[in-house]
Amino acid sequence: MRNHTIASILLFVLALASPAAAEIVSGIAATVNDDVITIYEVNRETAQLLKEAEKRGPVTDAIRQQVRTAALNGLVDKRLVQEKIKELNIQVSEEEVRQAVEEIKKQNNMTQDGLVAALLTQGLTFDQYKAQLKEQLERIRLMGQEVRAKIQVSEKEIQDYYAANKANYSEDETYRARHIFFRVPKDATAEQVKDAMSRAANVLMEARSGKDFAELARKYSDETSAAKDAGDLGTFRKGEMLPEIESTVIAMKPGEVSELIATPAGFHIIKLEEKAPAKFKPLEVVKGAIEELLYRKKSEERFNQWTTDLRKAATVEIKP
Repeated sequence: MRNHTIASILLFVLALASPAAAEIVSGIAATVNDDVITIYEVNRETAQLLKEAEKRGPVTDAIRQQVRTAALNGLVDKRLVQEKIKELNIQVSEEEVRQAVEEIKKQNNMTQDGLVAALLTQGLTFDQYKAQLKEQLERIRLMGQEVRAKIQVSEKEIQDYYAANKANYSEDETYRARHIFFRVPKDATAEQVKDAMSRAANVLMEARSGKDFAELARKYSDETSAAKDAGDLGTFRKGEMLPEIESTVIAMKPGEVSELIATPAGFHIIKLEEKAPAKFKPLEVVKGAIEELLYRKKSEERFNQWTTDLRKAATVEIKP
């Protein structure tokens, strides 16, 4: 099994952190064994989820009620997880929290002051953030103990997924081309544009008469590197070239020379040297990515089932 690091999961914590506020008991929404979930907590969680729902479109009363139900269920599951952490005596040391903070700063290219400033914009102090981070680490450790350690992805599962989703692992056609470039200044006069076009047309006739395209690029191209690389554009895929050039190249056959192509910088003559058809990435290349994908999918499914079973064994009462 590949190594699934704590740091990779914790990268999301900064973005997901929500402002902490003083708990105000405004009524009981639910009880979980001997613990209480207040209406205030449900309202706060609902408000956060509604912000996300509003990004997807108008929020109706029905959606609002669904969101509130989801918020309450989420809080119930969180309480059950916290109780299980205490039951199993899962502990995270201050040093582990410190290391996690350092890893997050490194991954996000942040200084300590930068992290503190970012937290303040979310209404969090650094100590509050560390407390949230500790909870996340405890949850990850619990999942590793109760869920992830019991998951395996077989070779057959990887092979079957690859066979069923092979189209997702294809490489685009690749093209290798040369060009001869005739520069047109940004503030060019009509006469300068005409002159560049005239020069380009004359060279185009030479290129199509069978003269060596690389030598023509060295001799006539206004590109400074042409003398060395003979106008070689290298190998590229769709989306990696100027749209004006790409649309022409895609329609060409190897060995063909294009018409004049006008771009904001000037005129181009293109010769397509090679065109490699699309091909599938070998299983060996994408095996790790597929294993990770299947592992995460199984983790989510198993964790959801685990929390469902946990809830069935608990005493949960939802208040009217």
